[in-house]
Amino acid sequence: MSASAQPRDTPVNPSAGQTLEKAGAENFPVAPFFLPAAWRDDLMAVYGFARLVDDAGDGDLADPAATATLLGVEQRPPVTPSAQPGPPDPAEVAFRLALLDGLEHDLDRVFETALRPGGADRPRHPLMSALVPLVDRHGLTPEPFRRLIEANRVDQTTTRYATYDDLIGYCTLSADPVGRLVLAIAGVATPERIVLSDAVCSALQVVEHVQDVAEDLARGRIYLPTEDLERFGVTEEELAAPTATGAVRELIAFEVERARTLLDRGAPLVGTVRGRLRLLLAGFTAGGYAALAAVEDAGYDVLAQQAKPDKRRLAAKAAAIFAKGR
Repeated sequence: MSASAQPRDTPVNPSAGQTLEKAGAENFPVAPFFLPAAWRDDLMAVYGFARLVDDAGDGDLADPAATATLLGVEQRPPVTPSAQPGPPDPAEVAFRLALLDGLEHDLDRVFETALRPGGADRPRHPLMSALVPLVDRHGLTPEPFRRLIEANRVDQTTTRYATYDDLIGYCTLSADPVGRLVLAIAGVATPERIVLSDAVCSALQVVEHVQDVAEDLARGRIYLPTEDLERFGVTEEELAAPTATGAVRELIAFEVERARTLLDRGAPLVGTVRGRLRLLLAGFTAGGYAALAAVEDAGYDVLAQQAKPDKRRLAAKAAAIFAKGR
């Protein structure tokens, strides 16, 4: 059974398709056409899980009440809209945490079903069911999936990061597991490649934080390290302004160079593999560089509008990285 196929007894959640549709808005291709169909299915299954968990943690589910019912979560969402502006109130935080617990319980069902196909309680969410053949085929472990859930739990309680090291510690939960899963799916995970992959994934996460300063602040979160804000004399009020001041632009330029350095550190991962996997990793890495270039082109003003990478520039960069292997 392909990873996108669902068992007949899996309850249908109409929001699952909407969750997968968000793949087109990412900085990098999630499951490009040039990959074998089985790989595309596997990568979309991982993306669907990660996006589902992020949407639960961010209050962005299309129908949170239906998802709660599907997962057997007794707690009901608050009356106010889930994705309301500003930080969530305590009732919303409690509901999101309950949803994340429900997703972790469903993850347990994924691995139980993979181990005992005929006798286990099957996953309840269709995007979780899609993981079963993936886990079975590649012998995956629960740890990277659990770390992605834990990252979203952290988001409910931590809204500021004092130091860059603190932020990178968060990235080990929120980003690095995805790269490790890609390597595992491709059957090329080695300690050396994992180190490089972690650098690329953490860099891509930092890039997203730089792009999404205004959006994150609307959710009550600031991922720019507090020590950096203080270094450049930037206040939270300045981050909430419609356009960036000179100090904010200097701060963003600093974060761009820091992300580029981290991306440079991990980019040699591309040269350690061959064929279509090399092209995929080149695309991931190029997405980060292209996003950084977009921020530069915007004059480091990420408050006026979100800087999005140019697709032609991304393709050219991916080709160059593919050829050079970094």
